[in-house]
Amino acid sequence: MTIIVAMALTIIPWATPTLNLMPDWVLLVLIYWSLATPEAAGVGKAWFVGLLVDVLTGQLLGQYALAYAASIYLSIKQHKRIRHNPIIQQSLFVCLILLVAQIIIFWLERINGLAMPPQFWLPVLTGGLIWPLIIMLMRNLRFYSY
Repeated sequence: MTIIVAMALTIIPWATPTLNLMPDWVLLVLIYWSLATPEAAGVGKAWFVGLLVDVLTGQLLGQYALAYAASIYLSIKQHKRIRHNPIIQQSLFVCLILLVAQIIIFWLERINGLAMPPQFWLPVLTGGLIWPLIIMLMRNLRFYSY
């Protein structure tokens, strides 16, 4: 359900200045689940969700799938170290994961011949900044749903 809400946040028509700052909501939710329950959130699920986001946003098929799968692979490999760190260090890790995803998307867009605007990197920073809010909200949802 949280991924569906994140997909809805992805396709909401935001104002242009706000749109440039919007983090990748779906990837943030996938990162949370890969840190909280890595056995439930796998690379295959991230690939499938990425394909859904590709179709939902009208991007090159497989672009988000590749970015999400690589990001969640890194997240699952480091989940034992990261989930016990303070929130600040987790936010830095999330920035790094979001940066990996943005670099993959940037690379695929450049192969397609599309030019990326300079504000293309801002969602990485905003994703890291709102990570503490995301983790608190997701933990509350997770614990109160049981």
